[in-house]
Amino acid sequence: MSTKDRLIIFDTTLRDGEQSPGATMNQEEKVRIAIALERLKVDVIEAGFAISSQGDFESVAAVAEVIKDCQVCSLARVMDGDIDRAAEALKSAVNPRIHTFIATSPIHMQHKLRLPPEEVIELAVHAVKRARNQVADVEFSCEDAGRSEIDFLCRIIEATIDAGARTINIPDTVGYNIPAQFASTIEQIIERVPNAHKAIFSVHCHNDLGLAVANSLAAVMTGARQIECTINGLGERAGNASLEEVVMAVQTRKDLFPVESGIETREIVPTSRLVSSITGFPVQPNKAIVGANAFAHESGIHQDGVLKHRETYEIMRAESVGWAANKMVLGKHSGRAAFVARLEELGITFENRDAMGEAFVRFKELADKKHEIFDEDLQALVSNTIKDAAVERYKLQGLSCESGMGKKPKAEISVIVDGESQTASASGSGPVDATFRAIEEIANSQTTLQLYLVNGITSGTDSQGEVTVRLELAGRVVNGHGADTDIIVASAKAYISALNLLTSQALKTHPQVESAGV
Repeated sequence: MSTKDRLIIFDTTLRDGEQSPGATMNQEEKVRIAIALERLKVDVIEAGFAISSQGDFESVAAVAEVIKDCQVCSLARVMDGDIDRAAEALKSAVNPRIHTFIATSPIHMQHKLRLPPEEVIELAVHAVKRARNQVADVEFSCEDAGRSEIDFLCRIIEATIDAGARTINIPDTVGYNIPAQFASTIEQIIERVPNAHKAIFSVHCHNDLGLAVANSLAAVMTGARQIECTINGLGERAGNASLEEVVMAVQTRKDLFPVESGIETREIVPTSRLVSSITGFPVQPNKAIVGANAFAHESGIHQDGVLKHRETYEIMRAESVGWAANKMVLGKHSGRAAFVARLEELGITFENRDAMGEAFVRFKELADKKHEIFDEDLQALVSNTIKDAAVERYKLQGLSCESGMGKKPKAEISVIVDGESQTASASGSGPVDATFRAIEEIANSQTTLQLYLVNGITSGTDSQGEVTVRLELAGRVVNGHGADTDIIVASAKAYISALNLLTSQALKTHPQVESAGV
């Protein structure tokens, strides 16, 4: 038996990760990611912020219903309505957790909350007690702890532990700290809070200075035993601590860290790819652990060393985190039963036969274009099927483009709008530009294009191209996604997907906008 402490991995991809501009996920997608996180064996899944919208409430409830081997958690401000809504969403969870928070830094208390420190403590204690009356496991977070006064942190933490909090989270909310400083903060809190032994101390670090993982690991060395992180480091602004980097640092440097996690590391790469496919946020090639170049060697010296003895330049095995050759799973002759069986192995199910039938039709269309179909193709296909089924005011009907050297690119497009077919044509600086201009001739959306991104789903010239289009309208940002073996068609699908999102989704409350609701 190991004598090391257990490091609790708290994944907030579905909550904080979704706060990345345009990264909104629907309920089916959240459930798919939650199932992948369960296979990854994370300890806690923060499924959302139940009070923020009806959609978030239903997503938390759906995840709580499906997940049995992980704790499911909902965020809540220190307001009665938030606490009660979180408890209601979690009522079917096997082991529910309510995560409540309030700001503790002088700048937040003075300018955002406009409350004196004593009243902040009273609100925190009240929230923890109310939450403990409804669930057995309550976590309390000191928002902006990284810029809070240590004396005040100790006071509010002692009070909330007495009130029943069993996890105390110390977030570097704005990514301001550096490792030595943050580690010292954790050490001082644990030493100075008299009832610290009754709680597990957690950290939640943002990556504004590129130090989220470093700060998290430094905190572990001085007593933190839970790290809040996300797949691919997804999150608002510069993102959060990356789960895969945290986990593999602890596992690779067993000689230094006094902890170990229960993560099934071979599920890291598949989970990373799933999250990337659903959110449309591609993983940069040189991203640690999950980037395409993470285990690639081009230097002759490196190649020679690895061939002679792997450990000369590789500190971990690619296979240990889930890297392997793409496995062909299906082809044009595969039937519906094989298609459904493979999706179930990937944790993908459909609510009804119509949705499954639509996905199968798209699979057959893809199989006619692409001889070998991989898991990544299926993930992208299903993601786009679910998105289109959820909201489809606009639907791509047909597209043709003319382009070549010395020619002015031109696109002609046919789009079904509210059930009626409309056509338009336009010229542009390239075929994609012409296509987008033609769509706008029909939609006249008044949006601003903020991002156009192309990512190859698999290798090979017949690979599907996955396109992300980010549109902004009146301060609202959405990401549309499209995939096709024809990159122009994929671009049109992505643009139309973004338009559909803009016309259907309600705005959600950001959990850090009004921390105490006063």
